[in-house]
Amino acid sequence: MHCYTRGPTERRAPLVTITRRLEFDAGHRIPHHGNQCRHLHGHRYALEVTVAGDLVTREGAADQAMVADFSEVKSIAQAAVVARWDHAFLVWKEDRAVVEFLSTLPDHRTVVFDQPPTAEHLAATALRLLEDAFRQRFADRLEVIGVRLYETPNAWADAAPIRR
Repeated sequence: MHCYTRGPTERRAPLVTITRRLEFDAGHRIPHHGNQCRHLHGHRYALEVTVAGDLVTREGAADQAMVADFSEVKSIAQAAVVARWDHAFLVWKEDRAVVEFLSTLPDHRTVVFDQPPTAEHLAATALRLLEDAFRQRFADRLEVIGVRLYETPNAWADAAPIRR
């Protein structure tokens, strides 16, 4: 992205980021956890998506002087993550008893993951889904630079792309 590659003699445009927060409800369990999280339970999750980009400079554009419209960030995150996970049970594919039980419930919303659905794994998965969705919509004009997933108001996991 341009804001990261300006030469030393050029005036640097500031790195501008915006963050949009969305909330959803979901159930899960961490089967090998040594404490309460091994039981079936649910959370009111909050997902914060932070994107970075240059300010839009097109005179008269609806998004002039913005990185992006907050409603567009919301729409993309809603479609890529929230609509899939909201009011679902998030389960690890190796948690056979729960996977089998959930399969007996007609029309139950179940999301199966390759790893236990910890806050950390969900944040990393959301990051990957959002990077793909924003790349499809904005190409390289916007970049997802971080995802924060709150499992409770006092506990969260952050995921950010690795820069090489």
